[in-house]
Amino acid sequence: MTDDNLPATSALARAVFSRAGAKLLVAGVVFLVILLAPAPEGLTGPGQRALAVMTLAVILWATEAIPVSVAGIGGVVLLVLFGAVPDIGTALYGFSQPVAYFLIGILTLGLAVQHSGLAERMATFLMRGAAGSPRLLYVQMLLSFALLTFALPSASTRGAIMVHVYEQVLARWGVPQGHPLYKAVMMGMGSLNRLGSTALLAGGITPVVASGLLGDFSWTQWFVLMSAPFYANLIVGGAALFLFYRSGFRLDGIAKVALTPAGRMSVVEMRAGAIVVLTALLWFTDFAHGLHPAVPALIALCLILLPRVGILTWGQFERNVGWTNFFVIATSLSLAHALVITGAAAWFSETLVGGVAQLSSEPLLALLALCVCFAAVRILVPNIAGYLALVIPVAMATGAALGLNPLVCGMAAVVVGDSAVYYGAGGTSAVFVFQRANISNPEIFRFGMTMTVLVIAVLLLAIVPYWGLVGQPLVR
Repeated sequence: MTDDNLPATSALARAVFSRAGAKLLVAGVVFLVILLAPAPEGLTGPGQRALAVMTLAVILWATEAIPVSVAGIGGVVLLVLFGAVPDIGTALYGFSQPVAYFLIGILTLGLAVQHSGLAERMATFLMRGAAGSPRLLYVQMLLSFALLTFALPSASTRGAIMVHVYEQVLARWGVPQGHPLYKAVMMGMGSLNRLGSTALLAGGITPVVASGLLGDFSWTQWFVLMSAPFYANLIVGGAALFLFYRSGFRLDGIAKVALTPAGRMSVVEMRAGAIVVLTALLWFTDFAHGLHPAVPALIALCLILLPRVGILTWGQFERNVGWTNFFVIATSLSLAHALVITGAAAWFSETLVGGVAQLSSEPLLALLALCVCFAAVRILVPNIAGYLALVIPVAMATGAALGLNPLVCGMAAVVVGDSAVYYGAGGTSAVFVFQRANISNPEIFRFGMTMTVLVIAVLLLAIVPYWGLVGQPLVR
């Protein structure tokens, strides 16, 4: 490096440091304000400290002032140091939860599909179907989020497999990371893929937890009530994402890319396909065997790593599985659990939702206020199961007190809470896609806020009238 370059390099380093320092300063100030302020009525001391730590972690996740995994681990440490939780075992709650190991299992499944060559075969099929059109490829992807749910209910599983397939397509089209088309595809995979799953009762943890809290539903009843909002949000979100990155869809010369014949499937591809099918069958038949979804995922992991039978060596798994994803999910679960056990989450949600009591004479305005509260709680509680367990009972009780249909209020909480992702730690199906694609948290947050506005608008203007037509009016 020449002496002439040193001033420019030094200025750049100072600019980067000043931005990171400013983000850390803001996060630290907010943390101290919440920590040192007089405790509001109904909020315990441990709850106030847990709320301060969670707010700090959310700001650090959203701004990426420090690596997201470090922010999560630091939050867990602060829970112990400031006495928000009784012991280190409670602080490490998330590391004992099946969902963190479910994530590792499905990441390994996706890695096996890539390593075996099956992803490249699927990519060739997609490229032929897209006929050189980025727009057609994008529409295919959005359709797959809905259609593949019937074969692979888990959004995390679909994402872990399909992210490698679309990486292959984009690489062969010469589209690098950071290109608007690359971001559009990966943002869709991380933010919109989950919408196809929640439309089905067997689509993962969200519909299972939500249906249990809302009441007993048959598969058909859930589909009638929830497919309309989630498919509508998939369409609206897909259109918004297209507008965000529209410059990336103007690529020339893609149609000239030569596609070599796929040829016969190799033995390794067949093994990878067989493991995927076996895992999907185990997920689909959980009503018969009762296994937690993490168990089939870990069975797949074992099969993939078995010598001679499997597809990956331990070294390949260790280097490529993406451990950041594990730490982000586990620490976010720990922080959310601290909010629950200290009563901070219940206090926060009840305080927000309780503020709409004066709107009882305006049903739609009351529901709008509730939806804004749902979004605020969701930003603070990244774990969807924790969010649903906290918000649905409060929403239904508040709706009943306001003269609204409690079921509509509860379903609105599900739609608002599960239709937007605000940062990379916002869900199992999102975290590994965003990490792999190197998409920044500020960019994720911007689209998440846009989706929140669109989702609430669609809910009030289209879905509430639709629910009324199928027997669940807003006001009874």
